[in-house]
Parts: sequence; structure tokens; C-alpha cells
Amino acid sequence: MTETKIIIVDDHDFFRLGLRTAIEKNHPDIVVVAEAKTGAEFFALLKIHSIDLVLLDILLPDMSGVEIARQLKSLHPEIKILTISAEPTTYHVKEMLEIGIEGFISKFDTNIEFFADAIRAITNGLEYYGKDISQIISQIYLASKKTLHVTREFSDQEKRIIECCHEGLSGKQIAERLNIAYKTMEWHKSNIFRKLNIHSTVELVHFAMKNGIIK
Repeated sequence: MTETKIIIVDDHDFFRLGLRTAIEKNHPDIVVVAEAKTGAEFFALLKIHSIDLVLLDILLPDMSGVEIARQLKSLHPEIKILTISAEPTTYHVKEMLEIGIEGFISKFDTNIEFFADAIRAITNGLEYYGKDISQIISQIYLASKKTLHVTREFSDQEKRIIECCHEGLSGKQIAERLNIAYKTMEWHKSNIFRKLNIHSTVELVHFAMKNGIIK
């Protein structure tokens, strides 16, 4: 039987104890080699333990699970990451997916068999997401498709106006830079607002930065 060596990183003692006890009792192919309450403890343990997977909580006292995952993928890309969270948010799911984690499940909506199935699937090269996480991923995907569709609708002139707004230029300064009439600039700007269903330059700059239209 091939063993999967894991470290549980979570600051809740009862959760770690319960999970470790259930794994050791029912799943001999999964070996919990250590536990950590903080990111610092985890990275210290990595210096003395060789593992296949880390069961990683999102919220820890010293650093976030996002920070830990980012560092881990840089230092030890071979170690798989199964993220756990009591209250998974769209932000955390999106950040973790971009880092390249292998799985994400809700902490309290599952039982030990679910955890074991997730660990085995990831160890075998698959990705594993809980039902609620999959719903969040679907929302992220639909939002990205909508954003892509909208950004493709911008003309070159509209994109230049967005960039000028990001620089903090006034309407008059934008018109002068682009060598167009002030009314023409206002017309383009109103079209941008209409496409995004927004009503202010602040909203425009926020949207453009958030969705990669401007850096």
C-alpha cells in the first residue's frame, strides 16, 4: 500500500485532533506526519519532514493560507495543496486557483470520508473541489466571461480614455491629449459607462484595474 504523507495546518486544536484521529483510525494509507498552528510552524516542519500533501486552512494567526500556498508552490511545487475553510469566499477561491492549488473543500460541510477521498484524488493527479466550492468557481468563471465580453466591446479610443482616467486627467486634459473635441470625449466616456453600467470615473478606474484592462 502506497502511503500519502500529510501535514495538517490549522489553528483550531479540536479540528486538528479530530481529523488526525479519524484519519489514523480509518485510513492507514494516509499518514499525518505533523500538525501546525501557524505558517511559521509549518515551514519549520518542512525542514524535517518530507510530505506529499498539506491540508491548509485559509485563516491562520500569522499569515493567510493564500500567502502560505504562494510560498509553498515557489519553494516546493511538488507538494500538493488541499485548502480547507469554514467560510470560503470568492476572493480566497479565486486567489488559490490562480496560485495553482489542487483542491479546496469546506471545513464543516464534509465528513472524514470526504477528506480522505479528496486526499487520494489529489495524490493521484486529480483536482478535487467540494460542492459549494464548485459553485463559487462557476460564479468566477461566469464573471470572467462577462468581463471578457465587455472588454472586447471597447474601441481603441475608449481604451485610451480609460487609461487617461486612470492617470487622473480631467475631461479637458483627456480631450487635449487625444486631440479630439471635448464633446466627443464626453460621448465616448458615456458609452463606456453605459457598457459597464456604472456612473462615475472612480467606478471606471476600479473596474479597469480589477479586470486587467489597465495595470
